[in-house]
Amino acid sequence: MNEEHAQAAADIAEVEAANTAFYEALERGDYDELSGRWLPGEELTVSCVHPGWPVLTGRGDVLRSYALIMANTEYIQFFLTDVNVSMTGDTALVTCTENILSGGPAEEGNALGPLVGQLVVATNVFRRTADGWKLWSHHGSPVLTDSDEDDDEETPS
Repeated sequence: MNEEHAQAAADIAEVEAANTAFYEALERGDYDELSGRWLPGEELTVSCVHPGWPVLTGRGDVLRSYALIMANTEYIQFFLTDVNVSMTGDTALVTCTENILSGGPAEEGNALGPLVGQLVVATNVFRRTADGWKLWSHHGSPVLTDSDEDDDEETPS
C-alpha cells in the first residue's frame, strides 16, 4: 500500500471512530462529550435534522435539541449498520442506518418505560480540525417498514 492509500485508510478509520464516539456519547447521555464532537466556532453553519423535526441551524440550537432528547430519554442504544465513509479533502461524509432501541420515562412501578425500536438512515458530515474530526451536520430520516405501510391502509370490511 502506498503512502497516499495508507493516509486515506487512516483518515477513514479516524472518521469512523469520531462517528462511533458521537453515538456513544448520546447513549451515555454525556452532554459535554457530545458537545465536543460538534464543530466549534460554526454558530451559523452547523445543522441538524432529527427524524420528524424541522431543520435546526446553529450550534446553540443543535446542542439544545440534544439536551432535550437526553432529558426525555431514559435509555437509548444505537446499532449502526451499513456504515459508509466518503471523503474529499478535509470533509467526510458518513452514511449509516441507525437501528435504535429506546425507552421513555418509567411508568408507575417500572424502572423503565416500554422499549421502542426504530430505523433511521443518517448522513453525518464531518470536518477535519486541529482537534480531530468534528460533526458539521447530521440528518436523520425514518425508514418506513412494511408494518408502517400496512397501518396506513384501510382494512377491508
